[in-house]
Amino acid sequence: MSAAPVDQLGADLDVVVAMLTYRRPGDLSEALPRILAHTEAVGARLMVVDNDPEGSAEAAVAAFGGRVWYVNETRPGIAAARNRALDEAPADALLVFIDDDERPTDDWLELLLATYRRHRPAAVVGPVVSEYDVEPDAWVAAGRFFDRRRLPTGTAVEVAATNNLLLDLAQVHRHALRFDEAFGASGGSDTLFTRRLVRAGGRMIWCDQAVVIDKVPASRTTRDWVLRRAFRSGNSWTRTSLELAAPGLRRTAVRGQSLGIGLVRIVAGSAAVVVGAVTGRLGRRVRGTRTVARGAGMAAGSFGYVYQEYRRTP
Repeated sequence: MSAAPVDQLGADLDVVVAMLTYRRPGDLSEALPRILAHTEAVGARLMVVDNDPEGSAEAAVAAFGGRVWYVNETRPGIAAARNRALDEAPADALLVFIDDDERPTDDWLELLLATYRRHRPAAVVGPVVSEYDVEPDAWVAAGRFFDRRRLPTGTAVEVAATNNLLLDLAQVHRHALRFDEAFGASGGSDTLFTRRLVRAGGRMIWCDQAVVIDKVPASRTTRDWVLRRAFRSGNSWTRTSLELAAPGLRRTAVRGQSLGIGLVRIVAGSAAVVVGAVTGRLGRRVRGTRTVARGAGMAAGSFGYVYQEYRRTP
């Protein structure tokens, strides 16, 4: 699919691209000019939401004059920063989220907008492809921890992250949706938000050509980090499922279901680890370990445990 002409994309749409940042000056300085090139090509605006109470990103934004819109959200947590973006953007705008450690590929924004025009959904979701600062070791590579889904353009999806996400705010506000700030330190507020959006009747459509590149630092290619992320993923899924369930018997049933699925994953993953060790198949052994970690996160979440990956310490 080729991008539509610019004058067909931005003429009657108010488009705001929101990039959230927290104390990553190197990523921010690299990302700003690249994303700005996309926004200016279609007449959109670029908003940087700085979640550092000290406003450390302001100087980098100021270097671009009035071309970048700076907002300082001092309440900690990514959910608070996401909600600030919702509040700052016009109520009828298209709001596009992208992270400060991601780099859009050619025609990224144009392609998101073209897919929106074609389907008029509540959201358009694009793929994220990882690139490493340092190649991970064989163990991490075998686990395929950074592989993400790819789907045909036009596919309806039921859950998404905000690292490459377009929202039709008119539809979002119609359903009175916000990012749950109870998930600010744990992550998962975007999972809960998009699941609620679909449950309320909003459609989310995939655009496979609108790719962003995720820059993975060396600190995230360790065995400890990837397994903690797998645990957090399972933990967040259980927590969001419980939030979506009605109180009472339904929530109790979801708690039991999450515990059961988590235990099954632990058993199945452990078996895969053993088989992989016996047969010398590293990929099976590592993926089994990942399954155990995700299952443990799900089981822990069923008991109310919250893994706070993004907790800040003084």
